[in-house]
Amino acid sequence: MSPSALTDLDQHDRVPAAPSNGVHLPNGHLSATVLNGHARTAFLLDRNLHKSFPIVERGSGSYLYLKDGRVIFDATSGAAVSCLGHGNKRVFKAISAILSTGIPYLASTFWACEVVEELCKKLIDGTGGKMARVYLTGSGSEAMEAAIKLARQVFYENDPATRRVNFITREGSYHGNTIGALAMSGHPVRRAPYEPFLMDNVHHVSACNAYRQRADGESDSSFVARKATELEAKFQELGPETVIAFVAEPVVGAALGCVPSVPGYLKAMRDVCHKHGALFILDEVMSGMGRCGTLHAWQNEDVVPDLQTVGKGLGGGYQPVAAVFISSRVVNTLLNGSGQFVHGQTYQGMPVQAAAALEVQRIVEEENLVGNVKRQGLYLEKCLRSRLADHPNVGDIRGRGLFWGLEFVKDKATKEPFDPRLGVAQRVHDTAISAPFNMTMYPGTGTADGFRGDHVILAPAYNVTEEDIEHIAQVTSNVVHQVFRKLGNL
Repeated sequence: MSPSALTDLDQHDRVPAAPSNGVHLPNGHLSATVLNGHARTAFLLDRNLHKSFPIVERGSGSYLYLKDGRVIFDATSGAAVSCLGHGNKRVFKAISAILSTGIPYLASTFWACEVVEELCKKLIDGTGGKMARVYLTGSGSEAMEAAIKLARQVFYENDPATRRVNFITREGSYHGNTIGALAMSGHPVRRAPYEPFLMDNVHHVSACNAYRQRADGESDSSFVARKATELEAKFQELGPETVIAFVAEPVVGAALGCVPSVPGYLKAMRDVCHKHGALFILDEVMSGMGRCGTLHAWQNEDVVPDLQTVGKGLGGGYQPVAAVFISSRVVNTLLNGSGQFVHGQTYQGMPVQAAAALEVQRIVEEENLVGNVKRQGLYLEKCLRSRLADHPNVGDIRGRGLFWGLEFVKDKATKEPFDPRLGVAQRVHDTAISAPFNMTMYPGTGTADGFRGDHVILAPAYNVTEEDIEHIAQVTSNVVHQVFRKLGNL
């Protein structure tokens, strides 16, 4: 779930109920209210109870086919998930094969399964052997929870009375929706309802946001040095011996809209961590598994983490699956100690999850899709900049691979954001997904300071073509121009 889920919706988003038009189940129960191809659920606690959603009947490739007859180009892969697009028959076949064995689920407490180990081997091979083991789970939030606990256990194994209890994370970050993962996040609107019971041993430093933080004329090296100094100061404030880990997204996704770290940043942060014996953790749930033009975002500069979370692109939406990659340092601590990770979940390492993820990763490799991500990503950047770089309300176009964000501003010179009450990002999304544009964009808010600021994300499937890229860029341009033309008339 993205931070944009909390965006207040305008009245034009609210479709009135039409009880007489409900979809009926075979038992006669009413399942949803349907009006003009949109549904407002009657029993599901949906994302927004005041809103109806278009009904999708099927998907194929980058297209979604709606009940109202429209065909939508999925330029965001859902929430940056469907990296192969929709309806991949090879993945369906792999899932069917494991279902036919009768063991889509096995209790990992008792049993092993070859397809699970085969997936983990492939994942470790994809790191060039620089990571050692994989912990499989069902979502990015669960992966972050596991990483938090495993990081603490590393120090507990050596000393049950260890003083290492603190985590350092960043403002403008999003690490998941469960309590531990949300505590690690630096998105104030998402945190606000639950602030009283979020962990108080999580401390924040500033994000690495060159657009909003870099001084005029400041070099990458100078900017990185400032960030390293800030992290070092936070270690000293807390006591270096009390810090478990520093956690960061190499490319910030939902919270800031595809903000990449500047060259040299990840290494500098890791150096500070390792200087003080702390762990360096990267959250690649959104940016990893090929999305940014390398299989792992950290491979862009070969800055290997101690722990790494992945999710969305791992299974491509064909199964709910995520993972924690674990370094030799962490694994060896367990091997030389208890031999157990004091954590476990019912649906961890399910054979059906592993079968789907393994086939997705085989396809990514066999079709050289990471290479396509890099090539088409460069073309997408070029196309977006040529159409929108001079737009007065497009403050920044940034990203990497097929993971691009547009940040919208009221004033390009001062970078002043729009009044949140205007719901700019939501307006862009609503316009894009409607006729005649019929394309997805992924909206987000709080981009500027956690409360103000608007962005949209583009994250198409890894197998897009140049023609697809041109379509995405042109529709994006048309939508942006229309939305701001209408806003100017308010």
